[in-house]
Amino acid sequence: MRLITLLGIVMVLPPVMLGLGGCGDHRQSEGTASAPADEPSAAIAVIAPIAGFTGAGTVKFNEEAQGLHVVADVTGFHPGKHGIHIHEYGDLSAVDLSGLGSHFNPTGQEHGAPGDHPHHAGDLGNLIIGDDGQGHLDEVVPGLSLSGPTSVIGRSVVIHENEDDLTSQPAGNSGKRIAAAVIGIAKP
Repeated sequence: MRLITLLGIVMVLPPVMLGLGGCGDHRQSEGTASAPADEPSAAIAVIAPIAGFTGAGTVKFNEEAQGLHVVADVTGFHPGKHGIHIHEYGDLSAVDLSGLGSHFNPTGQEHGAPGDHPHHAGDLGNLIIGDDGQGHLDEVVPGLSLSGPTSVIGRSVVIHENEDDLTSQPAGNSGKRIAAAVIGIAKP
C-alpha cells in the first residue's frame, strides 16, 4: 500500500518538483505569457574597447514607425568624431574585430551619410565625443528593424578610431575598429 501511495504522489507532482524541469525558471508572473513574443521590441549593445583603448557604453534600439530609433551613450573615448556603424556579424573573437565583417548593407548600396541616398543601412555617421570623453547619438534610421531581413539582432555596433568622412568607399576611411558589441534582444 505504501509503494502505491508513493508512486501516486510522484505521478501528480509537476516536473519542476521532480528536478526534471531543465535549467529555466518555469514560474510565471501573473498576467504574463509563457512564450516570448514573436518579434522583439527592443535591443541593446553593451560597448567594450579592444586592448590599448578605453571606452564603454550602450547603444539601444527601439522600433518606430519611421524606422529603428538608435540611442548611443558612451564614455571614456578620446575627443572628436568617431565613425559608428552596424556591421554584418556578431563575431567578437578576433582581437582586431575583423570577424565583424563589413558594414551591414542588405540592399547593396554604396557607403554614405545616414539619410542620404545611397548609403549602407548600417551607416550611422559619426559619434561626437566631447572633451569629457562622453558622447551621445540619437537618430531614427529608416530601413533597419529588429526582425526580418533588415534586422540588427545578432549583428554588431562598431566605433572606429577616426571620423567617418561619409564619402570614401567602401567604409568612410574611419580607421581602426576600437570598440564594439553584439546587438542582442533587450528586455522591454
